[in-house]
Amino acid sequence: MFQPTLACVCLVAVGSLVAQVPTAPATPAPAPALKQVDLTFGVYATDLPTVVYRQFLPMLEVVQAELGKSLECPASVELRIFKTYEAALDALVQGTVDFVRFGPSSYLLAKERRPEISLLAMEDNDGEKIFQGVIVVRANSPIKTLADLRGRKFAFGDENSTIGRYLAQLQLVNAGLAASDLAGHAFLGRHDKVFTAVEVGDFDAGAVKENTYDKMNKKGTLRELVRFDNVTKPWVARAGLDPRVAAGLREVLIGMQDRTTLKDVGITGFRSVKDADYESIRLAMRAAEKFAAPAQGKPARPAPGK
Repeated sequence: MFQPTLACVCLVAVGSLVAQVPTAPATPAPAPALKQVDLTFGVYATDLPTVVYRQFLPMLEVVQAELGKSLECPASVELRIFKTYEAALDALVQGTVDFVRFGPSSYLLAKERRPEISLLAMEDNDGEKIFQGVIVVRANSPIKTLADLRGRKFAFGDENSTIGRYLAQLQLVNAGLAASDLAGHAFLGRHDKVFTAVEVGDFDAGAVKENTYDKMNKKGTLRELVRFDNVTKPWVARAGLDPRVAAGLREVLIGMQDRTTLKDVGITGFRSVKDADYESIRLAMRAAEKFAAPAQGKPARPAPGK
């Protein structure tokens, strides 16, 4: 005898069993092979743009050649030099450059605005990840200590500079000085401009990176008041850069051994990097806020993490 009710139940049961059988996830299609990689590298002018150009062009030629070998496709790297730290920072955040060489504070400020940017490598300085900044005065200045800067004029670098602003201001704060204790201060941008401004007497003291001081002080017109440590510079990739390209850049930088090219940039090589390498700078930037607002009445830029 035909039993339609039972048949219907059996069909439903079989259908349920089929529905419960897990299906294997679809294998993602492999990314298409890279046929050509065209990159733009950005750096801000800490010195004269012509000097920066001569420093970085040979290194980028090496990066271009080695990256092409690593990725097994033609590669090109265009150099863009920005007049200000802010312009370079905006370019990285907006993705109009593919990778950059930044100071620690510029990296941290960019990371705050665009968390997806990624570290490629950090510069190596004779096996260390430290280099120094210098607060300078004229050789014949009566200023002997940071406390002697009370009532004096101070030249900072760029408002986003690690040495030229944040770490220099932290030195002043630790010496008990704030902006209101100075006769005046200004942000001059490049390190060479700070050196010259102190040299000619427009300012009583200023903050520069050590290699600017060493290169420009051949005649001994300035002397160092204080030296302080900074973490070596990171090279950073924009958000959304092809992971294969980022990995290739990381491999090329860390493996670079061309001593002449490295010397042109003022480093001895590259090493692996993580965000925690810059935590000390992040904390220093927050502490430096005690110095108070920048000159010309501009509000202070919040430090990362605030």
